[in-house]
Amino acid sequence: MRLILQRTTNTEVWIDNQCHSHTGSGLLILFGTRQGDSEESCRYLADKAVNLRVFEDSQGKMNLSALDVGAEIMVVSQFTLYADCRKGRRPGFSEAQEPAQAEKLYNRFIELITATELKTQTGQFRKKMQVKLTNQGPVTIILDHDA
Repeated sequence: MRLILQRTTNTEVWIDNQCHSHTGSGLLILFGTRQGDSEESCRYLADKAVNLRVFEDSQGKMNLSALDVGAEIMVVSQFTLYADCRKGRRPGFSEAQEPAQAEKLYNRFIELITATELKTQTGQFRKKMQVKLTNQGPVTIILDHDA
């Protein structure tokens, strides 16, 4: 399982030219899952994402977590996080989890983030979306968990 975390000042997800969801200051979490991933990966990465110290303290050091600052969280499914670009010029997606299982893990991940009581918004699984964000810092972190 792979997450891309971006520290943001705001995020919007648009579907069919309508704003589906939006958040203020917090994290955009792009969520990708591959063959063999399990709920254990969801638990590990949800805990890591909300506790990772990527927000600045009063001295400007990244010492505070999403939980510490009451961050708002946007979670967007993105199977392209497992694109294989080693051969040719078109990415392959054979490592990506099949959609039915991926959706279960995506929904479980959202449940775990929501259980932290941080304001949580989402994209929509298997929909084409436009994601608009302002990356603060910029801070972008990649988190992986092998099944």
